[in-house]
Amino acid sequence: MSVPKQHHTKGRRDRARARFKILKKKLVSCSHCKKMIKTHETCPYCGFYKGKEVVKTVKKTKKKTKAGKDKAEKK
Repeated sequence: MSVPKQHHTKGRRDRARARFKILKKKLVSCSHCKKMIKTHETCPYCGFYKGKEVVKTVKKTKKKTKAGKDKAEKK
């Protein structure tokens, strides 16, 4: 097995490791709903990609509970 003959300096070691950094996610606004999404992916909120509907999505609506109605009536 080969063994290095000389010691590498800290600067040389760190320059070699400089390329292994974590990058931020690239986000763009959806052309249909204007929410921030990852590039080159279908919007998970509205199902559009490049201005065309690719996936049909069901819009979630908030359900009112009886407790919520009671609190509103007391005020």
